[in-house]
Amino acid sequence: MQIADRLAPLQTNVFADMDKAKTQAIAQGKTIIDLSLGSSDLPTPPHVLSVIAEALNDPETHGYALFNSTQDFRIAAAQWYERKFGIGVDPETEVLPLIGSQEGTAHLPLAVMNPGDVALLLDPGYPSHVGGVYLAGGEIYPMPLFAKNGFLPVLADIPEEVVAKATMMVLSYPHNPTTAIAPLTFFKEAVAFCQRNGIALVHDFPYTDVYFEGDPVPSVLQADPDKSVSIEFFTLSKSYNMGGFRVGYAIGNADLIRALRQIKATVDFNQYRGILRGAIAALTGPQDCVAHMVSTFASRRDAAIQALETIGWRSARPKATMYIWAQLPDDLPHNWANRSIDFCKALVANTGVALSPGCGFGPSGEGYVRLALVHSPEVLTVAIQKIGHFLEAQR
Repeated sequence: MQIADRLAPLQTNVFADMDKAKTQAIAQGKTIIDLSLGSSDLPTPPHVLSVIAEALNDPETHGYALFNSTQDFRIAAAQWYERKFGIGVDPETEVLPLIGSQEGTAHLPLAVMNPGDVALLLDPGYPSHVGGVYLAGGEIYPMPLFAKNGFLPVLADIPEEVVAKATMMVLSYPHNPTTAIAPLTFFKEAVAFCQRNGIALVHDFPYTDVYFEGDPVPSVLQADPDKSVSIEFFTLSKSYNMGGFRVGYAIGNADLIRALRQIKATVDFNQYRGILRGAIAALTGPQDCVAHMVSTFASRRDAAIQALETIGWRSARPKATMYIWAQLPDDLPHNWANRSIDFCKALVANTGVALSPGCGFGPSGEGYVRLALVHSPEVLTVAIQKIGHFLEAQR
């Protein structure tokens, strides 16, 4: 039986390796404290759940949900965006519901890339951005992110011959995994770059609300208010703790929305309409649940940074997201400072604490690990103390 060649680049996955390592640690009697997955442990707001529960008894919600039946959700998303960012959005032509924003970022390459076209991707970056390009037969040019540049790509470093073949650039700020925030000045630079070169600018924006200090983080459409080249992806997974409900949406350039809608119409319908009603309640209802989510992750961040300092592992204090991006100490044995997957496997085998190896997000992520703040401050402190004991024993 033949398996498609396009799957070949997707065969290796360090997160699958880590999942295997966690399973082996459990078999050896370890209690796992999993800081490797960015899945919020906070509950979905009660007013959202009550709307979804009520919908279960409404027969009108039991059938297929085609595009026209999502109109109320699209209107709610457009109005939410205009309230937050001050830019008008046409819910008919500039909004598309998605089964999580990952559906959009993975499928958009099918709509804008031909085999051999190039996608400009952040390195490190979110793994689904890579997978969608490979499935579309595209090529990847990694834009390396370094601390010295604030984990922003240097667009002037992209070779002209690469730019000539590029059809899309994918950004995502606040950034997973580095936690960096991009200023509006950078987005303006990126928009101008893409306008000059006929490139679609894609901004994956799941951490819209997850920032802890300073001004609100910008939308790329604030740098491209006419939506000339840009499309932005949103999700309710982080702001409203609805990851399992798989609700996202795209806002942006009407041609890109139309093309993505064609792909979506080929492969699926939309969510259960009761879930979309719950999403409308989230976007239009009281927002104190969002403020509570932010304050919860801020307190977890502070506890984790303090615990890391206690064990002698200094790390930058993130201003956004639900992660800590920590550079591995230089004095680790076994060359672990440059072999993050081996360090993470050894750590979970010995302590039960699971982290994400930086190499899983791209070659420029090597030498780092990502800690997800998905437990209480007390559990995070215990986990980091375990890491400290492990480091002492290894040294």
